[in-house]
Order: sequence, then C-alpha cells, then structure tokens
Amino acid sequence: MKMGAGLFWGALLLILGTVLIIKVVFNIDFPIFKVLVGVFFIFLGIKVLFGRVLIPEGKIGPEETIFNERVYEQPERGKEYSVIFGKGVYDFTNVDLSEGNFDAKVNTIFGGSVIRIREDMPVRIDADAVFAGAELPGGNTAVFGTTSYTSDSYNSDSASLHIRVGVVFGGVQVVRR
Repeated sequence: MKMGAGLFWGALLLILGTVLIIKVVFNIDFPIFKVLVGVFFIFLGIKVLFGRVLIPEGKIGPEETIFNERVYEQPERGKEYSVIFGKGVYDFTNVDLSEGNFDAKVNTIFGGSVIRIREDMPVRIDADAVFAGAELPGGNTAVFGTTSYTSDSYNSDSASLHIRVGVVFGGVQVVRR
C-alpha cells in the first residue's frame, strides 16, 4: 500500500465517492449520473492507494473476491488476494515452510477478511488500515495507520510466514488456532 500523498489522496477520493453515493441514495433524488461519478471516485481512490485497479480488464481472477464470499483453504506463496464488498477467509495453518519464507498479501476494501494462522508458526504480519479495523493477535489493532505482529517463534534468519494486510473501510481479523 502506498503511504504519504498517495494514502491521503486515495482515502480522500474513497471518502468523496462514498459520500456522494450515500447522499444520492438516501435523498431519493436518484440521478444515475451522480452515482456513476461516485463509483468512479471510489475506483480512482483504489487505483491511487494500491497502484492498480483490482479488477483487471473486467475479469475477476481466482485471487479476487468481489460481491461474494470465498474461502481459501490453501493460499499460494507470493500471491496477492483482494476482497471488495465481500468476505474472504484465508487459512494459512497448513503452510509449508520447508521451501523457505512464505509471503502473501491480503487487501480488503469495503469488506471483511479472516486470516487463520497456527499458534506455533513463526509469523510476521504488517497491517495498513485506512478508516478500517485490523485486529492482530496479541491485541495489536489499527484503525488508521500501520501496525504489526510477530509471533514468539519468529526469527528473521529462519523461514517464516509473512503476510501484508491492507484494509480500507473494512475489517480484518487474524485468528490463531
């Protein structure tokens, strides 16, 4: 996730688009043009925050969950997963660290995500939140800003699970099992 000016402008565009849609929908004055402008601002904000539009060329890939709910029993190494207006459950409890570090990224926008990890696994989680909630083990939380979690068994010199979390207007909960 971009920080600094990109974070500010992305969050501002997301807020502007959301406020415009809410104003139009709840005032019963429903001109479709204003709704489309609001949706445009939301997608422009996502583009600024994450550096790319999360829906490439109108296709939804296996790593994207949009207006849906999806469970990933075995997330793949090096993948970036995205949830937009939906729910994603990511089970990292069976990750094999014999091949080295396992890196993954989970983005959540206007949705919810649950990330499951083993209690004995060496883990580092870095979370960026914008008007959202990121609840990490050990009581670490973020509403606006960055937080991180490292397990007791984590050692930077040995193989570990590293998850980057980005959440905007949503919620992410990391659960140890």
